[in-house]
Amino acid sequence: MHSLRHALIAVVLFALLASAAPKYSPWAAPLNLGALVNSPSVEIGPAISKDGLSLYFGSDRPGGFGGVDIWVAQRASLEAPWGIPVNLGQVINTANQENIPAFSRDGHWMFFNSTRPGGLGGVDIWVSYREHTNDDFGWHQPVNLGPSVNTAFADQGSTYFQNDDTGTPLLYFSSDRPGGLGLADIYVSQIFPDGSLSPASLVLELSSSANDQRLSVRFDGLEMLFFSDRPGSLGGNDLWASTRETVFDQWSPPTNLGFPVNTTAADATPYLGADRETLYFASNRVGGFGQQDVYVTTRTKQHP
Repeated sequence: MHSLRHALIAVVLFALLASAAPKYSPWAAPLNLGALVNSPSVEIGPAISKDGLSLYFGSDRPGGFGGVDIWVAQRASLEAPWGIPVNLGQVINTANQENIPAFSRDGHWMFFNSTRPGGLGGVDIWVSYREHTNDDFGWHQPVNLGPSVNTAFADQGSTYFQNDDTGTPLLYFSSDRPGGLGLADIYVSQIFPDGSLSPASLVLELSSSANDQRLSVRFDGLEMLFFSDRPGSLGGNDLWASTRETVFDQWSPPTNLGFPVNTTAADATPYLGADRETLYFASNRVGGFGQQDVYVTTRTKQHP
């Protein structure tokens, strides 16, 4: 009798969790962020702050310290236009490559790719801390995440996920290390309270024989976005999404976001805003200002 009761409770709880998962409209036609944010150079790997007022991205535009640097554009309100982007400076940027930033849930930590000296391979994931989450220029000296995450291969495109139900925060990222399914696969590592990380494990259900890169996980952990050139893409790279009913479930088979978000051009490096209804990404589609521009698309939550 007790086992039957427990089973019924489990079924009811699962149904409640599943029904609580939000539903959204399709993504709207993307908008180019314009000639202040974008330039004739490359703009790639956007990341939006939790309050939506700071937009970080990588660019090789003039005025930087290396091939690609991390820049930030700010705005006074969600309705205000973006200001002129400013380089984050020499604490974050070097004469090497720095790009694809991503933030922790509390906004104190920034993870990003770098080829700077002191790494373990061609591209490593580094992290920087700031005391004040509204200070875009208060980042401390970056630290390499070490051999639990980084290897002699390309380890990059990370996304941070923290959820009260799952306890230990997770860092998802992409790597072309041996042992995966394809050219670049998706891995996950636990972040422990002392700052150490567990050895990375392959996320089989999100990986493929193609390139699967630059992940962005929704704050509730029920949706994952990334870009890939796997079969079914409209162009060289497309944005793909995977969902799950609860944070304890496996990810669903990824689905292509389709047109108009994806095109026959290269659409890449997605980053989902904290509002869960705003998606930034980079594309070299026709109509931009440079080699690759930052675009934004939106959706609305659907109520039963």
